[in-house]
Amino acid sequence: MRASRLVTLLLLLQNRGRMTAGQLAEELEVSVRTVYRDVEALAAAGIPLYGQAGHTGGYRLVDGYRTRLTGLTADEAQAAFLTALPGAAAQLGFGDALTTAQLKLRAALPAELREQAERIRTSFLLDAPGWYGEADRAPHLPEVATAMWARRAVVLRYLRWRAPEEIERRVEPYGLVLKAGRWYLVAGGPSGIRTYRVDQILEVHTLDEEFVIPDGFDLAAHWNGHLADFRSRLHTGEALVRLTPEGARRLGVTPAGDGWTQTRVPIESIDHAHQEFLRLGTDVEVMAPAELRDRIAETVRTLSTRYEERPRTEGPPDRCRLACKPCLFDCEEPGPRG
Repeated sequence: MRASRLVTLLLLLQNRGRMTAGQLAEELEVSVRTVYRDVEALAAAGIPLYGQAGHTGGYRLVDGYRTRLTGLTADEAQAAFLTALPGAAAQLGFGDALTTAQLKLRAALPAELREQAERIRTSFLLDAPGWYGEADRAPHLPEVATAMWARRAVVLRYLRWRAPEEIERRVEPYGLVLKAGRWYLVAGGPSGIRTYRVDQILEVHTLDEEFVIPDGFDLAAHWNGHLADFRSRLHTGEALVRLTPEGARRLGVTPAGDGWTQTRVPIESIDHAHQEFLRLGTDVEVMAPAELRDRIAETVRTLSTRYEERPRTEGPPDRCRLACKPCLFDCEEPGPRG
């Protein structure tokens, strides 16, 4: 642990130049006293660094010195491919390895390229979960990932939506997919290749059995096929609707002009379409099927009665979900506005 910290400290000084003991302690998540001891250890090992006292002081390497410790470990090499996903790397157990890998990669670059790489790192951020949604907690993700790296079969105790709700199954973890803040495990098993939500895994037991991924298996191709099959089974019907220009925009439909646009849109079910069309408010009118139109009309009548009887309160709810356009309140919470 200390050897890794010493390497990280050395690479920090090489990449950033002068740093105070406080700054190093914050980066390394240790005490200032520990930084003092680490600096002494590096100096004793012959590393040409020196300290300057005073307000503008700190530690730095002798000009021109560059460490040759830029070789990546196995964990750091794997983490390097997750540089665009620091949150995902941390969930997989590669948070510290990713930091060290990035430092080593920057240390190996010429000064002008290192500056560009740092600018990119500080200018772009990927936030995977959608608005009003949070990433699912997946406590067994590191265990599953470790078994996947080692090509070891696992026994899962898994919670599914249909009976029996809890199942136990031996699977071979082929790959992991992160979509919209949710992790999915693609694994081979007795019924072929299946997809499991990692947050629904209740228990993981890693076996001593090694497995071989089938020839020709491609995780990206399999996932794309899985999505295509899911979408084909998702939309089993259609609805005839009229849309305002704003409603057409929100549904991704090309408007016929400045007035209403009549079109047919695929729907998953009456229940799902009922919820989705209510989100559009007055920007949509459902013409068919009659069952869907009647359901929406009944909901509107219920809402009208409820809001006629209930006095209007001042201010928005604690977490506004209305996304009004224009916004009815001066909300400070970030989020899409209409």
